[in-house]
This record gives sequence, structure tokens and C-alpha cells, in this order.
Amino acid sequence: MTGRSAFLRACALDVAVRKPGNVSEASPGHGMQAAQFIASAQAAAGPLFEPGARVGRRIEGAVQASWAAAGCNTNLGIVLLCAPLASAAELLQAGQAASLRAAIEQVLQSLDIDDAAAAFRAITQANPGGLGDAPQQDVHAPPSIGLREAMALAAGRDSIARQYRDGFAELFDIGLRALPPAFSLMAVAKAPDLAAAVQALYLAWLAAHPDSHIVRKHGEAVAHSVMSAAQGWQARAATPGGTLDADPAFIAWDDSLKARRINPGTTADLTVATLLLSAWHGT
Repeated sequence: MTGRSAFLRACALDVAVRKPGNVSEASPGHGMQAAQFIASAQAAAGPLFEPGARVGRRIEGAVQASWAAAGCNTNLGIVLLCAPLASAAELLQAGQAASLRAAIEQVLQSLDIDDAAAAFRAITQANPGGLGDAPQQDVHAPPSIGLREAMALAAGRDSIARQYRDGFAELFDIGLRALPPAFSLMAVAKAPDLAAAVQALYLAWLAAHPDSHIVRKHGEAVAHSVMSAAQGWQARAATPGGTLDADPAFIAWDDSLKARRINPGTTADLTVATLLLSAWHGT
């Protein structure tokens, strides 16, 4: 599977499966439809997987293409996470790194001020909800340090930035561990086992940390309440028999989050990035 096709597959699964608070085919929300996420993924795939491109170029090009296709911010977090992964996969496939983790670290160490400037421009264009201003290296001003160093400054308050600082360790330690050993990105999209795996992955992320997007928009207390609810559903998802979608309370939780405009967007971004990473894990 090529990186581009794996990315498109991961983005398709993102909306094919109900993930409470997020837009899905079964449940639009936050003024958006699943079709917009598919269109933006298709538009972003070319710039993201441009051979030999710098990470910053991939990010900026993908955000510009996504915005043109969807007319709103659908995938900034996904792009920020997947651009380094796309570069790392190139290194791995070219035999320039001993392992996927090593390839990711190599890419992150190479990020410079030009990558930061391009990423800052992309973030400003996407204008994610609750962005606000930062005390250091604010994205509304030109950076004076490399992209990894800039992300490290935000790592304490943003889960995506933390991946840059920590070598994407949580994608391996939380994300991949939440997927079943036999998980395949190429399984039939509507297969019950695949849907259950993606839901379990999403809940693992949502139960592990307060969602950064919720914190920015609604505060720590709301984010912690959603995390606690996810922990309960995570335990139920591990119980053999039945599916979460068969439980009216699961659907009601989804509807309730959307009614209160609570969107665990960062959790969805980490879910997509994990699905993409799974395509190369073990290679």
C-alpha cells in the first residue's frame, strides 16, 4: 500500500465509524458533513506525499489544498501529524533508517526554521477554534526557532505538539497498542471487527488524556469529564459481544457532545495518525 492510499484509507475510516463528538457518515455535526472530510483528505494527499518535500512544505500545501476543497478547517491536526510520518516513511522505504521510530526521529531532528514558518502560515490559515495567542513563538508572527523546538514550547498544552517533542512515542505506546494484533487497514470498511477496532482506538486516545481541542474551547473541567466518560465506554468496548453502536446510550453520548458543541478533534487527529502509522509498523 502506498503512503497516499494508506492516508486516504485512514481518513475514510475516520468518518466511516461513529466516534462520539466527531463528524461521521452516521452523524454530521459542528456545521460539517463527512463528505467535506473526504474531499479535504483527497486534496491534501498530493502535497502530503510529495516525494522529497520538506515537512513544512507538505503541511502548508496540504492545508491550502484542504481549505480550497472543503472551505473550512477539517484536518489541520491530521496534516500536522501525518506530514512527518510521510517523510519518515520515505526514509524507511529508501533504506535510510533502521526502523520506523528511527526514521521519525531523523525527520524531527531535521526540522528547521523554514519548516516552522511554513507550518505557522498553515496554522494561521486554518485558524483552528480556540487558537488564541502564545507567550512564545506565536504562530501569528515569524518563528525564530525550528519547528520541533517551537512545538516543544506548546507540548504541555497540546497533544499534537507533544508528539513532535517526544518522537511520536504516544502513537506507538498508546495508539498502536490499542489496535488488535491482526488489524489491517485494508479490511472491509464496514466490517464489524474493523469498526470496533477504530472505535476502541479512538476511545483509548480519549481516555488517556484530556482532549487538547476541548481544553482550548471549553476548559480543563469539560475535557476531564469527557475523558472520564470515555474511560467508562472503553471498559464496555472491551466486553465481548455486541457493538457500541448497538447501545442507544453510545449514540446518545455522541448526540449530547455535538449538541453542546464539544468536539474531541485532537483525539480524532491522533486516531487517523495511528491508522496511518499502522500501515508501516513492522516494516
